[in-house]
Amino acid sequence: MGARCSKLSLCWWPSNHLKSNLNDSSDLENGDLLPGFREFSLEQLRAATSGFSTDNIVSEHGEKAPNVVYRGRLQDDDCWMAVKRFNKSAWPDSRQFLEEARTVGQLRNERLANLIGCCCEGEERLLVAEFMPNETLSKHLFHWENQPMKWAMRLRVAVYLAQALDYCSSKGRALYHDLNAYRILFDQDGNPRLSCFGLMKNSRDGKSYSTNLAFTPPEYLRTGRVIPESVVYSFGTLLLDLLSGKHIPPSHALDLIRGKNFLMLMDSCLEGHFSNDDGTELVRLASRCLQYEPRERPNAKTLVTALTPLQKETEVPSYVLMGIPHGAPSPKQTMSLTCLGEACSRLDLTAMHEILEKVGYKDDEGIANELSFQMWTDQIQETLNCKKRGDAAFRTKDFATAIDCYTQFIDGGTMVSPTVFARRCLCYLISDMPQQALGDAMQAQAVSPEWATAFYLQAAALFSLGMDSDAQETLKDGTSLEAQKHRK
Repeated sequence: MGARCSKLSLCWWPSNHLKSNLNDSSDLENGDLLPGFREFSLEQLRAATSGFSTDNIVSEHGEKAPNVVYRGRLQDDDCWMAVKRFNKSAWPDSRQFLEEARTVGQLRNERLANLIGCCCEGEERLLVAEFMPNETLSKHLFHWENQPMKWAMRLRVAVYLAQALDYCSSKGRALYHDLNAYRILFDQDGNPRLSCFGLMKNSRDGKSYSTNLAFTPPEYLRTGRVIPESVVYSFGTLLLDLLSGKHIPPSHALDLIRGKNFLMLMDSCLEGHFSNDDGTELVRLASRCLQYEPRERPNAKTLVTALTPLQKETEVPSYVLMGIPHGAPSPKQTMSLTCLGEACSRLDLTAMHEILEKVGYKDDEGIANELSFQMWTDQIQETLNCKKRGDAAFRTKDFATAIDCYTQFIDGGTMVSPTVFARRCLCYLISDMPQQALGDAMQAQAVSPEWATAFYLQAAALFSLGMDSDAQETLKDGTSLEAQKHRK
């Protein structure tokens, strides 16, 4: 999930009391691990998301999405949560919205990112769910940075998802709208969970599939209706995603399967890491799910039965298989981080680049005003040209050129910009030069002592150098500066 913080990236209650048994999924209905479903006021959710701040948006398409998801925290609670705010026309019937939300809110299972509340005031319709801090399947499968998803983890995703669908079916919620890789989220333990949002009956627009028509169940194209077998078809497309590491149209994949060329489907990153028997079995299961006639597809329980024997490395925790840090600072410390602060805490270099690019030079404004009174000379013009060339290279991710150009700007000595130091710092991090990155982050702080960005970037550099304790302290300093800024 991406440029933004943990793209739901969906309240986050600790799950250390939950079992992670691959052979079963725990029904949490009778436990106290999650609060009961409740209705929130709009004012509560507005405060929890800092006024629906764009800094707290975690939806894949940001504020341009028709329905936007924010992260947030209630003032009297340390708990993370995801708040989905629908557009004004999405649910004209308030009673239908409340009935649907209350019904889905009764589901409690460790394979779901559970729905914990809603809000229905005037034209506002909002849902509140558990927050999942470790991105989406789409991010880990299609846009991975540090390592491709391991075969054992792909099999685990498949069986956990099948267990989630089987649980929902057993509770009378067999329909799931637009099942795709963005709907699979990873919790703090690295375990995959199915977003509860797709369980809501669709609103007035009648669109149950936002994906390309090539991935849409054939019966939906004929009738415009979703049936339980349609969900199994979408599960089949996800199996293809897991096999290939790409979003391959089912028709193309089936042609390869019929031609017994299924190895051409397999992700090249998996070469040598799976047996032909396991690959053949998963391809066969995907083929069954993608049958044209709905009645020929397996049900969710059959999927669980077929996938369970294929599981590998069952004693290895998911966060180890995923290669992601386990555990997190206390919510009190972490929740006040901006998106940049959180990206730095995760060393999410892609997100850091997008955020710095989007922010631009607005934090240099005070310094730029002082410089505007200097005599305009050829030297200053050349210095500015170096910065412009560096910015163009930074934008296109030509980080080596960006380093060279920003260095010329800095060495010119006629102008000072904390943002240039911040940008060169990130270029150094991406180029695996953490010591130089740390130096630039400290220079940015020297120029602008109360700039939280400089502290966040120092923390990222310290994490890269393996100095985690120092990095956490620096994150706290950045958080404190942010809090002071908002109190002014």
